[in-house]
Amino acid sequence: MTNNSDLITVIKSNYYKFSKGQKQIAEFIIEHYDKAAFMTAAKIGETVDVSESTVVRFASSIGYSGFPELQKALQVLIKNKLTTVQRIGLNDDIINDTDKLHKKIIKNEMNNMRSLYESIDTKSLDDATEIILNANRVYILGLRTSSTLSNYLGFYLDVIIDNVKVLNNSGINSIYEEIIRIKEDDVLIVISYPRYSKITIDAAKFVKEKNAKIVAITDTESSPVYGLSDVALMAKSNIVSFVDSLVVPLCLVNNLITNISLKEKADIVEYYNRLEQLWDNHSIYQS
Repeated sequence: MTNNSDLITVIKSNYYKFSKGQKQIAEFIIEHYDKAAFMTAAKIGETVDVSESTVVRFASSIGYSGFPELQKALQVLIKNKLTTVQRIGLNDDIINDTDKLHKKIIKNEMNNMRSLYESIDTKSLDDATEIILNANRVYILGLRTSSTLSNYLGFYLDVIIDNVKVLNNSGINSIYEEIIRIKEDDVLIVISYPRYSKITIDAAKFVKEKNAKIVAITDTESSPVYGLSDVALMAKSNIVSFVDSLVVPLCLVNNLITNISLKEKADIVEYYNRLEQLWDNHSIYQS
């Protein structure tokens, strides 16, 4: 089973081959894919009145090694399709148990942090760092929820290096006016998480056509900006509610900032020594 396969189409095209129990599973997934993507095999079996083993065999029958692989494929497929209303409904089963809900959210973040810890690609971090430090100008783009990450990254990169431009601060309508000047020796750092912004993707495609470098910060290889990038830094951001979690992506952004700062440590120390004097002179911080 390839990552690019439309899972729903695959299920529909194989429907005639399924047993009675497997057809019940297929119908449930087709009609309730937003819920099925976050349910265990046992829970799906209980919901459609079949055994857990039937659900596992169903996954194998359409080409997956097991149910976890099917579930992962389904989550990737629907991530960018879920509406805000559907996201709210993901927690209907525990909505009246707020203690359980909050622990689920925190546990999800912990699992994602553990995944980042185990899979972080330090070579890609180093490659991204070199591209950014060698660029003539650094453009940063992240819209909607991702604008929080791009503003944060832009704030610190502006301390470390010159010629940093955060595009989302210019307004959506003026992004193209900003990137029309981008050249081959510039870099665009594009931050994109589900639901993926079409404007972000289109802007990245435009920059790609201009032969400028692209560093992507995103969630999976299925992300539309992954294939456009020269280097991709990936951190999961699984869905647990209508709120887009920035915990793990922000940790990755911090790693990138730290990696860059280690290369420019002397300049940063000098910069902050001057800033500290200015802050004291103008009482910026409470003594």
